[in-house]
Amino acid sequence: MNIIPSVNLKDFTSNDATKKQQFVEAIGKAYEEIGFVALKGHFLDETLVENLYKEVKNFFDLPLETKQKYEIPGIGGQRGYVSFGKESAKGKKEGDLKEFWHFGQYVEDNEALKNEYPDNVIVEELPEFNAIGKEAYKMLEKTAKYVLRALAIYLGLEETYFDNYIHNGNSILRPIHYPPITQEPKDAVRAAAHGDINLITLLMGAQGRGLQVQNHKGEWIDAIAEPDELMINVGDMLSRHTNNKLKSTIHRVINPPRELWGTSRYSIPFFMHSISDMKLNVLENCVDENNPKAFDDITAGEFLTERLIELGLIKK
Repeated sequence: MNIIPSVNLKDFTSNDATKKQQFVEAIGKAYEEIGFVALKGHFLDETLVENLYKEVKNFFDLPLETKQKYEIPGIGGQRGYVSFGKESAKGKKEGDLKEFWHFGQYVEDNEALKNEYPDNVIVEELPEFNAIGKEAYKMLEKTAKYVLRALAIYLGLEETYFDNYIHNGNSILRPIHYPPITQEPKDAVRAAAHGDINLITLLMGAQGRGLQVQNHKGEWIDAIAEPDELMINVGDMLSRHTNNKLKSTIHRVINPPRELWGTSRYSIPFFMHSISDMKLNVLENCVDENNPKAFDDITAGEFLTERLIELGLIKK
């Protein structure tokens, strides 16, 4: 498969049982074959998207010393600002050519989780930044919930199987700025080839070239969304939980051609995580004689910690 399939979430949320089932089959098949879909009909309206990009650009345009006030030590970059070149892909020494921000969960009705997660960081210089970030977080989380409901049906589970695991989940909204490239990068790219850690990722800002996905033959294909589409992919947690039935696809963000080095790129992924005590043990109905159980039992929290150590964001 060399193109990213496009689906419309409104088919799933409609009262038309046939359209709903067609959506389930289309998204399930796409995730078995390539691990990515482009999704229309999500819960982000155009105004919210425009406002979010405006606020994100305003933040990254702040002087470096102002941004660094919001880089919080000791929390593995889970909230607030992470400066340029701090993060590298698993197995890669070179830091990616990006800086980013993290909005985290707004915990409701659970004091223990409120204490487990770091607080969100408030940007004093931009009065709208946090409110718009929160609204976008909520709409992306709602979109992700319905995508996971469709996947639950596809996997032969009860439709709301994931709902309790993702309510108050450790999800992250990450606005990323890839600054203009000012000198020949040695081995660094904007984001080196990697698989995501989480259940699913919803990506805003995949318009235009840059994001590439590796298909099963090892070929890199461009993943370009329409302006009203989110690019959504399976992460390692869901791949592991489904015994690799749903594929966590390796992807990267390549450097632009030299004539575009002077331009910034912005993208805004939402990493849908469960609560940390969700068991990622392989689902029984994803195991058969051709597909024996491929992974040891582990919780989402244990898996996340393991991966953050590999990424250099948490020191052992």
